[in-house]
Amino acid sequence: MATAAARKSKVYTISLPPELAQKAEALAKRDSRTMSELFREAFRSYSAQQARATLDELGEYAAGRNPNGYTETDVPRLIKNVRRTLHVDARKEARSDKPRRRSASR
Repeated sequence: MATAAARKSKVYTISLPPELAQKAEALAKRDSRTMSELFREAFRSYSAQQARATLDELGEYAAGRNPNGYTETDVPRLIKNVRRTLHVDARKEARSDKPRRRSASR
């Protein structure tokens, strides 16, 4: 006799409305499966569907965060452009902070 500790599967008790129970039993019989096999497959399918939906949502979010369609190969060029712009802006600011020379004609 097997003990509960030796069992590798966890047992769940579920309830189904009569119509759904009849459909499940008919599917199991048609496919020569046990009810456990039928529900395991149903859960795998549901889990895969949920994972796909999550990936689709993340893809939509990512597409919205990258409207220009940049790729990883664009990153070094973009960094270089930003640094160049910052350098030019810093030089302009430094020039505007210097006191202006007064002409000798005063």
